[in-house]
Amino acid sequence: MSGFAIAITGFVVLLALMALRLPIGLAMMLVGGVGYIQLNGLDPFLNYIRTTPYQIFANYTLSVIPLFVLMGAFAERSGLAGDLFKAAAALVGHRRGGLGMAVIGACTGFGAICGSAVATTATFSRAALPELRRYRYDPGFSCGVIAVGGTLGILIPPSVILVVYAISTEQNIAKLFKAALIPGLLAAAFYCVTIALMSRRHPDWVPAQPRIAWADRVRPLLGIIPALLVAVVVVGGIYGGVFTPTEGASVGAFVMLVIGLVRRTLTPAAVRQAILQTAETSAMIFAILLGAEVFNAFLALTQVPTAAAEMIAASGWAPYTVLIGLLLFYIVLGGVMDELAMILLTLPVFFPIVTALDFGMPTDDVAIWFGILVLIVVGIGMTCPPIGLNVFVVASLARDVPVTQIYRGVLPFVAADILRLGVVVAFPALTLYLVKLLE
Repeated sequence: MSGFAIAITGFVVLLALMALRLPIGLAMMLVGGVGYIQLNGLDPFLNYIRTTPYQIFANYTLSVIPLFVLMGAFAERSGLAGDLFKAAAALVGHRRGGLGMAVIGACTGFGAICGSAVATTATFSRAALPELRRYRYDPGFSCGVIAVGGTLGILIPPSVILVVYAISTEQNIAKLFKAALIPGLLAAAFYCVTIALMSRRHPDWVPAQPRIAWADRVRPLLGIIPALLVAVVVVGGIYGGVFTPTEGASVGAFVMLVIGLVRRTLTPAAVRQAILQTAETSAMIFAILLGAEVFNAFLALTQVPTAAAEMIAASGWAPYTVLIGLLLFYIVLGGVMDELAMILLTLPVFFPIVTALDFGMPTDDVAIWFGILVLIVVGIGMTCPPIGLNVFVVASLARDVPVTQIYRGVLPFVAADILRLGVVVAFPALTLYLVKLLE
């Protein structure tokens, strides 16, 4: 059997194991290990697996993942999400659709101190959904707003998914964080415009709440000072070169802990839960990284990634045609697959293809730009039918709202996401501007 046939068989078996709900890290390790043995023998595989886990997990850069997860866990339990929503609602809640825009604005701020889409979605499902329903917002549209707002947890830096991309492709994490900011803010703007358009078309979905006097808006605005402090310290420190991403994550986790203790919103039990959550999440991510490493080693032996890159380069297809095809494939795949698994499964094949194409930019710039495009399509996949992880997170907390209604509320935002993806593809400068400016 040829290397290509073995690689295709490996992908099919891997997808079958995932469909059977075998943990993705274990599935990739199992398929990659069997394929490695088939191509290179048992003894070489044993030598490889003896040293590989240490080489991966001894990487200092990986420490940024549990630190950002811990910062997000502290933020989730410290009540900052509720403060952000109250402040945004005080500013724009009196407008039709204003509470929906407040959710988007609060998710944007929370994304700067969390880095996880699922955590952001779950947090605002608890913090904002009761208020939206109290003011008679349409249940499906309310859940849809929270589901797409949650994706800002990975679009606004710091982002755990972006860290994984950086490690997998050997890119600079700080540069990727800089590149993600403008597309992330663009996402928030597109979502707010979508809410405004839907409020015109379906005014009964988004009734306005009474206007709040300016004197009564001061207290909610003061409540967001801790969140702004953490965002400025962490993101500003990384952008300004004061911290490395790892140092920024550790400082952010410490500041978040101090804020929670001072405000008395973080009890000893909550701190313990945050640490346990961080350990569980980090262990899951590390297991997937190890499985991806073994699977990637198997793919490298088949030479499929190199052959695919050479074939695409020699085909004469326009670079943007290839890129759009890959992004469309990502969107389809994102509708049925976990975002972390999707990235780690496809990057070994797709990344060499993209970096081999001539977009009129240096290869490093192409790698950064492609990383942000991948981040965008991952966000789309988290809300797209038939799975859409964020949709099911909201549905698990709003059990009386059918999933079909939530998808109805999400679809206008998916259309906005596709439009935004086209804008970022057409104008790479939106991604690279801050990277060049802050060099």
